Amino acid sequence: MHTSDSIIIIPTYNEKENIEKIIRAIFSLEKRFHILVIDDGSPDHTADIVKRLIASEFGGQLFIEERQGKLGLGTAYIKGFKWALERDYEYIFEMDADFSHDPKDLPRLYAACAEEGYDLAIGSRYVSGVNVVNWPIGRVLMSYFASKYVRLVTGFKVHDTTAGFKCYKRRVLSTIELDKIRFKGYAFQIEMKFTAYKIGFSIKEVPVIFVNRREGVSKMNGGIFGEAFFGVMRLRLDGWTRKYPKIER
Repeated sequence: MHTSDSIIIIPTYNEKENIEKIIRAIFSLEKRFHILVIDDGSPDHTADIVKRLIASEFGGQLFIEERQGKLGLGTAYIKGFKWALERDYEYIFEMDADFSHDPKDLPRLYAACAEEGYDLAIGSRYVSGVNVVNWPIGRVLMSYFASKYVRLVTGFKVHDTTAGFKCYKRRVLSTIELDKIRFKGYAFQIEMKFTAYKIGFSIKEVPVIFVNRREGVSKMNGGIFGEAFFGVMRLRLDGWTRKYPKIER
């Protein structure tokens, strides 16, 4: 049994081109991580690849939870968070399967929490300029100004509010009322950060370079951005009226 204090949650839907490569890249790092794949019934048999790797090489450090149909990014992560909290992991990560998040940055996010003491580390595309490679200019501008919009509406000072590359300390996820997280798509990433901020957890943005996927198909669509646009207004109202949990000391 390969023990680790850290679990990386990777949601998947039709990632057969990437999933084995990203798993091997993570397991090649000097720092030992475990991986939990949450697969939403991928028709391309992504789950079968993961199960083969568990059976042949990575039992005890690679895990999979399968769901029937596309149920949303947010619900995939909530399922993964609950799975991790039922076990002994102290550091819980979010990461994409498509190499837009560089596995080599994982130890830097880990260090921000485990060594520097932050509660949440965000792999940030915008904390030191605009660090995005191979995205269409329209998507870069949409993402960049979406974060600006969130900052303007909510007063939340994080530069990359929509980032999906993160490390949480266990106590963050055990304090946030996960069943009250509303959003399933792009706005989920904003809501989780904003909730952690309102509760009073310490947050660090770690600069990373985001590289557009080379293989597979992006899951981004206009509806995801629509949810985020209107969801931010709702978060602002929550910030005025909602009673957030208190940090467990």
